[in-house]
Amino acid sequence: MTKLATICYIDNGKELLLMHRNKKENDVHEGKWISVGGKLEVGESPEECAIREILEETHLTVKAMDFRGMITFPNFTPGHDWYTYVYKITDFEGQLISDEDSREGTLEWVPYDKVLDKPTWEGDYLMFKWILEDVPFFSAKFTYENNVLIDQDVTFYEKTK
Repeated sequence: MTKLATICYIDNGKELLLMHRNKKENDVHEGKWISVGGKLEVGESPEECAIREILEETHLTVKAMDFRGMITFPNFTPGHDWYTYVYKITDFEGQLISDEDSREGTLEWVPYDKVLDKPTWEGDYLMFKWILEDVPFFSAKFTYENNVLIDQDVTFYEKTK
């Protein structure tokens, strides 16, 4: 079965907003530091999903975002291939949700030079680097087996308007 989702990197100009997944039961991401985002709902565009998920998970309102790429995760959860739309957000407003009100994890602004120190998925380290290096556009397939990245296929593109 195919699952569609968004991955949203929120950047304030010196830090990325990451979520330490430490609150949700039976969480495939438990203990990892990841970006915010989530599954598309019926009838929702990827952009609408990204905006909704960011608001739900952070209480921040997106003013503008940049589509950065696609990541495919074959059989990431048993029986499900995940296709994810990756966005970078540098224009937003609002006050960050309180830790008590966050249902999935603890949010933290992580300085650029500390992002790669946080425990996460091996493929996420690559995406962190691409976002931090401002790679224009990418398409990748990350294949995991028993939570270990066993294969990757990456293509970088020049972004055109």
